[in-house]
Amino acid sequence: MVIVQTTMKWEPTALAKYNRMLNLIPIFHRGIAQEVVNKKAEQNAHQRASTQVEEKDIVAAFTTEVPKAFYSLMIRIMDEVDLNYKGQA
Repeated sequence: MVIVQTTMKWEPTALAKYNRMLNLIPIFHRGIAQEVVNKKAEQNAHQRASTQVEEKDIVAAFTTEVPKAFYSLMIRIMDEVDLNYKGQA
């Protein structure tokens, strides 16, 4: 189980999907994905002047921070955890 360290509140359903997604990422990529996506998702929420990270912040973080070489894997995992990326990628 991956533990997500945060500096702001995350919407509980979005956080649960994110945790499930992290657990499906290959272990050798998981730590770096968690580090960059956590930071970017919180930046995205701040830019929206939101008090919490929402699903759209997580999706935007993944789609902007994950290298394109891993895009198809990322999309498959988003589908598996029901993370709504359509129209946001």
